[in-house]
Amino acid sequence: MANFETILSNIAGIVWGPPLLILLCGTHLFLTFRLRFIQRYIFDAIKISLERKKEGDGDISQFGALTTALAATIGTGNIVGVATAVASGGPGAVLWMWLTGVFGISTKYAEALLAVKYRITTPQGQMAGGPMYVLERGMNCRWLGIVFAFFTAVAAFGIGNMVQANSIAQLAKETFHVSPWITGAIITILTAVVILGGVKSIAGTCEKLVPFMAIFYVAGCLILLVLKFDTLGDTIMLILKSAFTGQAAIGGFLGAGAKEAIRYGIARGLFSNESGLGSAPIVAAAAQTRNPVRQALVSSTGTFWDTVVVCLMTGLVIVNSGEWVGGLNGAALTKKVFEDFPVVGPALLTIGLLTFVFSTILGWSYYGEKAAEYLWGAKAVPVYRYLWVGAVMIGAVVQLSVVWNFADIANGLMAVPNIIALLALNKVIVAETRLHLWNQKIV
Repeated sequence: MANFETILSNIAGIVWGPPLLILLCGTHLFLTFRLRFIQRYIFDAIKISLERKKEGDGDISQFGALTTALAATIGTGNIVGVATAVASGGPGAVLWMWLTGVFGISTKYAEALLAVKYRITTPQGQMAGGPMYVLERGMNCRWLGIVFAFFTAVAAFGIGNMVQANSIAQLAKETFHVSPWITGAIITILTAVVILGGVKSIAGTCEKLVPFMAIFYVAGCLILLVLKFDTLGDTIMLILKSAFTGQAAIGGFLGAGAKEAIRYGIARGLFSNESGLGSAPIVAAAAQTRNPVRQALVSSTGTFWDTVVVCLMTGLVIVNSGEWVGGLNGAALTKKVFEDFPVVGPALLTIGLLTFVFSTILGWSYYGEKAAEYLWGAKAVPVYRYLWVGAVMIGAVVQLSVVWNFADIANGLMAVPNIIALLALNKVIVAETRLHLWNQKIV
């Protein structure tokens, strides 16, 4: 088993190695150029995303689609993942992570646009869309759509379910000394109550949960920064300087060059915001919208909130604390940083992780069931939901190193067929944008 874990870990390292990172970053830059820096519309997009009126065919509101996507996107990567990037790449990794989010907005916009344009109405009267339908209907490559759907269904059970449940269970055990069996049972019941009601139930819950958890966490981070405001200016300068020159060894920190800052910052940014992976467009296709561009703008704000705001806040808090020089990494570093602020820090970390992780389980459940529906038809959806609920309990009480690595591989491989579609159909993306955005004052 140990050898098998090592093999999977090595494969995961290859999948998430330089070729995929270059492919994702290259797509971000290419689409940013082709779409004339679509990021300039971000504040218009935020305004549209807050309008909850029905504008066209669809199952859920535009805001519901956005919050469901954010539920799946904002997770442990926004807290623990940022700490890993800083510990491995130095403070400069924060800037590269942030820039990845800025340019990733264009890719999130593009994939959502295609998802809405090529979505279908199922015999049950519901919307279905995402990269698998884009590949089938836009490129006539159903086989590639099947590949994407398979990797999505597999990745969902791992990174979107069992790994998340395990994170909650371990946190509750370490912080409150609660048995993983008890935590698992509670999370399993809550998950069942929400997802067995379908996409409207999931979206309704996410509409309430996501704004609370994001505002609570960002506000908490701002409080922590205010408490150490005297060093914040030096922290920002350190991040900017080390992003291009690297950071020499300090204390237990082994030192990192500019290459490491770029590598770890970009990798964690891509992994956190999921721009280019093809997951978020699946729920974007269910939105009530009058044209593909309008929902694409709304979806693009997901990357803005996830990386440009939430990851940045975490990065500033970690670097500003000074704890990153002590040789700690990942969860250990995050825990130490937030423990430096009595009462506020531990409460912020605990509530932040609990809400982030639970919301991820809800969001990814929809991605997984739509992939299963594409592969095996509507009859597979109820079965998938019950399997999903059971997997939450299993994830809470077992060791998951194998599951994590296997899901990591599937998660990365989702990106390949999705990026093929984005690049092959870039003229369609531009044409829709010209029709509904550039030739009008407002979409």
